[in-house]
Amino acid sequence: MNKTLYRIFLIVSFLGMNALLISGISAMLSYLNTGADRTSMLHLELATEKVYLPQLTWGNMDNPGRPMEKQTVGELEKDYLGAWHVRNVAYEKNDRFGIDDYYTDSARIRLYEQIDLNQKNGNWYKGTTLAHHPELDFYSQDGTMVVFTDHDVEQYKEVYENETLLFRKKDTATYQVMLLLEDGFWRIRHLKELERNQTKKEPIKTDKKRFLAQLDSIKGLNYYPQDAPWDTFGKKFDSLRLHNDFARISQMGLNTIRIFIQYEDFGGARVFPEKIALLQKTMDLAEANGIKVIVTLFDFYGDYDVSNWTLTQRHAESVVQAIKTHPALLAWDIKNEPDLDFDSRKKDRVVSWLDMMLEKVALWDQKHPVTIGWSNPEVASELAHKVDFVSFHYYRLPEDFATAYSGLRAAVPNKKLVLQEYGLSSYDGIWNAYTGSEEDQAEYYKTMQAALREKRIPFLFWGLYDFKNIPTSVVGRLPWRKAYQKYFGVLDKKGRPKQAYEHLTFPASE
Repeated sequence: MNKTLYRIFLIVSFLGMNALLISGISAMLSYLNTGADRTSMLHLELATEKVYLPQLTWGNMDNPGRPMEKQTVGELEKDYLGAWHVRNVAYEKNDRFGIDDYYTDSARIRLYEQIDLNQKNGNWYKGTTLAHHPELDFYSQDGTMVVFTDHDVEQYKEVYENETLLFRKKDTATYQVMLLLEDGFWRIRHLKELERNQTKKEPIKTDKKRFLAQLDSIKGLNYYPQDAPWDTFGKKFDSLRLHNDFARISQMGLNTIRIFIQYEDFGGARVFPEKIALLQKTMDLAEANGIKVIVTLFDFYGDYDVSNWTLTQRHAESVVQAIKTHPALLAWDIKNEPDLDFDSRKKDRVVSWLDMMLEKVALWDQKHPVTIGWSNPEVASELAHKVDFVSFHYYRLPEDFATAYSGLRAAVPNKKLVLQEYGLSSYDGIWNAYTGSEEDQAEYYKTMQAALREKRIPFLFWGLYDFKNIPTSVVGRLPWRKAYQKYFGVLDKKGRPKQAYEHLTFPASE
């Protein structure tokens, strides 16, 4: 028995020693590999792809002696933008983590000093860059050093003291940049802001008169397919159904629809090509039926944090560039009812994001007017100086409409006004205390249309169909909210005209 125990002890000891030896070798290899695999250490390459995608457009890239290879350009762009992202994160967190990976020894000193100063004073910055325009100055013969000038870097910064926002700053600057190739990665050796050029940039030249003139004749509705409410571009997309709906809309004497693009549904920053194809098909069908389209770029999106600005910028740019020349396009709507996020997301943050997006869309498309879909007339004067026309929604009593409209017209005397959403549900069930009816809905539209005709207000009502189902993501799970939302259409669930239909059909002469 003693010999057996002794043998077992020797075997277990041998196996244990081998396990410890293998574990030690593995740990040593892992340590020695640190720095060689930046992705495994920091996970920043993947993170940068997901959270930071500013526009980068090269200018002159001529270089005597050695042209820069396409692969090198790609690696340089990735590491250069990664350096900006790491710096932004470092200043927000007051943490040195990641800086070593994107900056050389000498370049880190200034960053560390700034972080230490911020920590001492209780300050931190939240910032991003939206656009870079580098021009190559020098690329070394051995391929280990690059010097370029990054012109007109668009920057946005929020400066905080502890939890108090001190100020916001929007800026454009030019930088002289030197990067060195170390361990297979480009690191910033030198990043110096150059002296400001005092000459003002020429304003963007736009030509929107033709489309602005068309706004006066808008008679339309907000559109979703009956069997796919709030999911126009989903799995139930049906070209024939859309064609028939658009033909019906045209027969009613209407000439405009408003459609909605949901940020996540379209792929976020990396917009899905198949979604763009469905959007283009929708535009084609609208054009075939003589219908103009107002495209709402963001719906069901509520994160206006500056750290995500480059992502929303990429999303909007992809959509705008894809259809900006389409003959059915009438106008862009930046965001559906952003004022509903004022309390939860902070008004100044929402407005700053809208301001940025207005400028970008106007840069990408200089022909079509741009607006914002405010949820009520009282807030619709916000950013009125930036939009091409003012859009507002109204779901209150029709007899109060004239007063609300007059208040908005007084606040915004020199811009076109469009009633972008309005309507009344005909739901008459228990969740509405049996007070609704098709008669009430018809009377509502009779009164509203009279007011709109009198003041010649362009309009888009809500909406074409009653719906069988309302997604929980739209109004939540409360049954009275879902039931009420189902009956805003002027066609019932079987596609038959309701009583309000006669007040929303217009002869060709009108």
